[in-house]
Amino acid sequence: MAIPHAQPGEVIDISPLGDRLSGAKTFALFKTEELEVIRLVLAGGKSLPPHKVPGEITVQCIEGRIAISAEDRRQVLGAGQMLYLRGGVMHAVDALEDASMLVSIVLKK
Repeated sequence: MAIPHAQPGEVIDISPLGDRLSGAKTFALFKTEELEVIRLVLAGGKSLPPHKVPGEITVQCIEGRIAISAEDRRQVLGAGQMLYLRGGVMHAVDALEDASMLVSIVLKK
């Protein structure tokens, strides 16, 4: 069963998952024609291979630690830190430990 997307005006809980983190899955919180917001969950040692999206993105680490490689730099983010990337930038994400993050993607038409 698919997780329903949030509706306009609906409160979305993005607090840390804590003990539920290890069993959690990635899912889209909502998607419109212009914006998609995803709760991305990665187990420690897992990664997203290099990829790019046309629109700008932000990655906000909610819990755990991740490393983002982009534009010849590797930056480590911990809980409460956020990174902005321009659209079309090749990037990869490595979970240094179990982590969840909020990813916002501007969708180009």
